[in-house]
Amino acid sequence: MARIPFSALSLILFFTSSMLIFVHCKTLKRDVKALNEIKASLGWRVVYAWVGDDPCGDGDLPPWSGVTCSIVGDYRVVTELEVYAVSIVGPFPTAVTSLLDLTRLDLHNNKLTGPIPPQIGRLKRLKILNLRWNKLQDAIPPEIGELKSLTHLYLSFNNFKGEIPKEIANLPELRYLHLHENRLTGRIPPELGTLQNLRYLDAGNNHLVGTIRELIRFEGCFPALRNLYLNNNYFTGGIPAQLANLTNLEILFLSYNKMSGVIPSSLAHIPKLTYLYLDHNQFSGRIPDAFYKHPYLKEMYIEGNAFRPGVNPIGVHKVLEISDADFLV
Repeated sequence: MARIPFSALSLILFFTSSMLIFVHCKTLKRDVKALNEIKASLGWRVVYAWVGDDPCGDGDLPPWSGVTCSIVGDYRVVTELEVYAVSIVGPFPTAVTSLLDLTRLDLHNNKLTGPIPPQIGRLKRLKILNLRWNKLQDAIPPEIGELKSLTHLYLSFNNFKGEIPKEIANLPELRYLHLHENRLTGRIPPELGTLQNLRYLDAGNNHLVGTIRELIRFEGCFPALRNLYLNNNYFTGGIPAQLANLTNLEILFLSYNKMSGVIPSSLAHIPKLTYLYLDHNQFSGRIPDAFYKHPYLKEMYIEGNAFRPGVNPIGVHKVLEISDADFLV
């Protein structure tokens, strides 16, 4: 019989003992109670895959589908909950906010209604919150600003109204902020510019007002921002030359607003600017020659403005489509 090398044997024993420890650890009662409350509220589409009373698995029963558990001390705790695209109907399950060790909560593409409860602020370890493609309503709760570990916030394609809470600026790790396709009003809080890690801000298709100048009024704002989507709102005023200070910007989408004035030549000096959508505003004048010599600029859409005759677009224009997979990690 072939001998197993000592190192390989040690590895096998390690994983075997780890699995035994995981199986024999008890799941924290708090999490068991919370998940069973959620199970009772979500309906048959989820329940059929959630067998047994222990969401982390019990004996021969596996963990519930979409539930990820980890060992913390002497207990198993729920660290991820992913229940999406299963037509969940009803209010946001408040019991979720008792899962204090959650790092990922993904309930996207369901039919959840009502508000996000203010208790959401209890999930201090949460890194990814994905609630897009639901029917959630009312204001975005300011308590989201208490989720200090949050890196990805997806609230798009809902019915949120009211203003964007400035408390979102309290999320130091935030990288992706998706707010498009809601009914948000008021101005985008300029405090968001203090987010040192924010790469992607999409507030398109809302009822937002204000100017770009107000948004970037803080010195050194948006240092990491790559994609800025403000399309289909009610922004006015011009494009300030200071926007060129956002040196990491790659996509600037300003289509279908009420903006006016000339296009500053400084904008053409943003090093990696790749997509520039200015269409369906009230811009005038000419496009500086520097845009036509930009080494990265692939698309510049300008129709529906008052530019001088002879001003030409750049590239072949189509709607930008970016999938969830590009941002969910």
